Amino acid sequence: MTNPQNDWNPEAYERFRGLRLRPALDLLAQVPALPPGAVVDLGCGTGAVGPALRQRFPDRVLVAVDSSSSMLEQAAGTGCYDTLLPADIADWSPAVPPALIFSNAALQWLDDHDALFPRLAAGLAAGGVLAVQMPHQSAAPSHGLLHQLAARLWPGRFPPEPRRPVAEPTAYWRLLSPFGRVEIWQTEYLQGLPPASVGHPVRHFTESTAMRPYLQPLAKDEADAFTAAYDRALSAAYPLLPDGGVLFPFRRLFFTLQV
Repeated sequence: MTNPQNDWNPEAYERFRGLRLRPALDLLAQVPALPPGAVVDLGCGTGAVGPALRQRFPDRVLVAVDSSSSMLEQAAGTGCYDTLLPADIADWSPAVPPALIFSNAALQWLDDHDALFPRLAAGLAAGGVLAVQMPHQSAAPSHGLLHQLAARLWPGRFPPEPRRPVAEPTAYWRLLSPFGRVEIWQTEYLQGLPPASVGHPVRHFTESTAMRPYLQPLAKDEADAFTAAYDRALSAAYPLLPDGGVLFPFRRLFFTLQV
């Protein structure tokens, strides 16, 4: 079971539902014809992509997999999934080979992609597809500032180097091409974020995702100080528009593998 203190916050994540859903739809549009079998939404979160998966694959068993009980509860509310499976996506493997493993903005949280993706590919049915989208934003100020500020405010409490689990596209092509046909691409979305009543708009986007590992080990007063410093740094990196909103470029990496 997930520790409620460390569980995901569906409400915070859903604030930017449209911006987070669009890459999933762009990935789904590139999924080729599938063999018989189930469709797995790996790291399903709130189930935002469930309706699109159900519309695309109306006659297939649709399985939602996530470690967060609160996220699975939200996914259940969509009514799109036949099975909701609480499981750690780091070591999940299908009992029966599925036709599609679809993962939107989840696998960037896991390390050792060199072992992860071949294992997922090996679990597919013959002709099956692994379709993945991951943020590729670690070099951008929105993410880089988090590590810089944490290291400056609390030396020694965080790793000396920022975590960069997502590799360059060529690395995934080399890793996956022995398993079948690979298509890899990147897209940078120029996102327009609305004004925030308190703090910087980019912080409101990242606080439910990239900011979480930095906030979790901090006491409340430390988290408040960190948040204030992050807001100030973001104001320089992403200047506000006249209406108080901001333009926020966000790069994402996509691939499909058909085995």
